[in-house]
Amino acid sequence: MCLAIPGKVVEIYDEFGLKMGKVDYAGTVNKVCLEYVPDIRIGQYTVVHAGFALSVIDEEEAIKSYEAWEELVGSATGQDDDQYGDYMQTIQGLKQSVKDNKGTL
Repeated sequence: MCLAIPGKVVEIYDEFGLKMGKVDYAGTVNKVCLEYVPDIRIGQYTVVHAGFALSVIDEEEAIKSYEAWEELVGSATGQDDDQYGDYMQTIQGLKQSVKDNKGTL
């Protein structure tokens, strides 16, 4: 099973012959390998797992993904209220950042 998180591509560059980029997750920016998505452009969303962009998705899919994460964390929260509170805030922040930047491609 893959637990991939969507993020917005904010920079693309070449590193040692590999297509690399920086992906923003509501203010947290990580270096990502973009070799599996060669046609991706700055401003598009991608699903990232283990430092590799796996696919290109649109804003609506990014929001749906965050909503699924909210549901998952929300169901786990019922088991231990404090354990997942920070995760829920992070997911809600990610979803809001997509909504705030909608259509800025």
